[in-house]
Amino acid sequence: MGHESFSLIIRTLGEFYAFIVLLRFLLQMSHADFYNPISQAVAKMTSVPIAPIRAVCPAIAGKDFSALILAILVKFATFMLLFVVAGQFPNVLSVIVMALVSTLSTVLDIYFYAVIASVIVSWVAPNSYHPAPQLIGQLTEPVFSLARKVIPPIGGLDLSPILIFLAIQVIQLQLSQILH
Repeated sequence: MGHESFSLIIRTLGEFYAFIVLLRFLLQMSHADFYNPISQAVAKMTSVPIAPIRAVCPAIAGKDFSALILAILVKFATFMLLFVVAGQFPNVLSVIVMALVSTLSTVLDIYFYAVIASVIVSWVAPNSYHPAPQLIGQLTEPVFSLARKVIPPIGGLDLSPILIFLAIQVIQLQLSQILH
């Protein structure tokens, strides 16, 4: 196998695990239902590597940032491995910046697709008892409530997803300029 294949495997596994860890962090921040089976699966997949970080970094103001730290470390390790496989030795500071920006970009991607899913579920199955729509609603409701403070519903029409999409696009544009 060439280094392109190894790079693909490293990138895919690293991004997938960072996604799962960031999902745990966002679910914790939004106070999503821990007894949801999807939440429990995410917690099981991430609990072992988070434990030592949690021991070193205690919660700040009742918020546990150990999952966020783990996600940044996973992104950092992924980028470092990609550089090593390519035969390059990068500047560690630049890889740290890449990991931070990539972590924020992944958070924005999670919210982008969660908002899309929330809008679709509100049209198709508004009062679903399935664990996935419930979890998506719990994840997106804090962001929707912030957006509704700026643009309240007009005649029963909630325009907050449009504001959220616009904000995500503006932030992602700024992040892409940092990386290039």
